Amino acid sequence: MTRNKGLSFYKKKKKLSARVIHEIFSYIFGIAAAVFIAGVLVYTVGISTSVIGVSMEPSLYNGQKIFINRLAYILTTPSVGDVIVFLPNGNENSHYYVKRVVATAGDRVEIRDGRLYVNGVQAAEPDRDKMADAGIAANEIVLAGDECFVLGDNRNNSEDSRSANIGAVKHRDIIGKAWFHMASDEGGTGFIK
Repeated sequence: MTRNKGLSFYKKKKKLSARVIHEIFSYIFGIAAAVFIAGVLVYTVGISTSVIGVSMEPSLYNGQKIFINRLAYILTTPSVGDVIVFLPNGNENSHYYVKRVVATAGDRVEIRDGRLYVNGVQAAEPDRDKMADAGIAANEIVLAGDECFVLGDNRNNSEDSRSANIGAVKHRDIIGKAWFHMASDEGGTGFIK
């Protein structure tokens, strides 16, 4: 006589196939790669600061948030017209300064009669007021190979390379190139020119 044991359910053991394991690891790798790339981008070009004061008006305004490209000067050096972010004399206790490069390594800089002269030629600077104070640039300054001369766009309301406590900016003190600004009450969002 056969004994009926009633209903019997057999559980089939499931095995993870190589395809499923490969897919799981590819998702994990993709997420890890995305986090790594995001971290690198934030560290290199994603740091930001705010403009302090009116020295860069009308290009940038007080309190306006700007993004800094820290990779910009790893292989190159600042060019005339670049807006840079730096610590004056490398002072870690200072706030970031945001100014425009007007002369680079080897240039001769002088301010005469309120106008900027680079290598003996008056710089073409449309819509700029005469500078009331030439500061240390009243006498010609020759920039070393690792220096640049910076001025604020609002020349008469700017503490910049004309000030003895700032002077020419050494490349090692540059944090990076200001490349993008966020909207403010006075201006919109966009790339910095």
